[in-house]
Amino acid sequence: MIRFEPHDPGDPSDPMQSGADRDVVLPLLVEREGPRLHGLARRFCGDAQMAEDLVQEVFLRAYEAWPTFRGDSKVSTWLFRIAARTCGRMQRKRAGEPERVESLEELLPSGQPRLTYIPGRGEEPLDVQVREESRRAVQAAIARLPEDFRMPIVLREIVGFSLAEIAAILDVPEATIKTRLHRARLKLRQALESVVPEREVPAYTLERDLCVDLLHAKQACLDREEPFQFPDGIFCERCEVVFRSLDFTQELCALEAGEGWPPGLEERILQALEARGTPGAAGEA
Repeated sequence: MIRFEPHDPGDPSDPMQSGADRDVVLPLLVEREGPRLHGLARRFCGDAQMAEDLVQEVFLRAYEAWPTFRGDSKVSTWLFRIAARTCGRMQRKRAGEPERVESLEELLPSGQPRLTYIPGRGEEPLDVQVREESRRAVQAAIARLPEDFRMPIVLREIVGFSLAEIAAILDVPEATIKTRLHRARLKLRQALESVVPEREVPAYTLERDLCVDLLHAKQACLDREEPFQFPDGIFCERCEVVFRSLDFTQELCALEAGEGWPPGLEERILQALEARGTPGAAGEA
């Protein structure tokens, strides 16, 4: 995932502090936050041209709204809050979009005798073609998620925000964000079933409730980007196979963050901002 130094709203030397000249701030925001804002737009929209239009629209809206920024949050949080609202306005419910995502209980692969198998250390890795097909399958699965689940998974796994930051961006309780993320990850894991070879896996060898608790612990580590470390033998083979597939989907999502700007988009946005700053141009959009 793309990483940027956090903005400190209390640092008087930061050019992005509240009250700063927006004609100085917005080009810096384009440089600092533009690539991952485009990552959000690309995965949220599912259409390259619409994504570019959305990114430009967000920066123009931010330009107009800059005088209202009081510095009580990170500037990135403020910008992506505008982005989330703009996404909501630009996106209509798509034909075939599901009404709901199954509950955690429904998404658990508890009754399947065969599971998607991601090789572990020392095993022959998945070949290049399977990995690429897996990447496309996860991309398509993200695009099919309802908006309430698509936005948090993109903000977390592709853009790289923390749960607390996502909650602030979307104005939704952090506990709700966590639940939606966990369900979305399991839904993306299902997308691998059509492309990754399966292997017969034994039934749970531990109490099922313990396996569910371990799955929650694994997801919590994914939330925090921390390694999931337990003594050998504390979880069963079925749990281990599921955990590997979750790691693999997160790895595939992270690949989506590194594509950068499309040719010419940054320049077009800067030109649009410069035009907006021309006397008499403000407020015309």
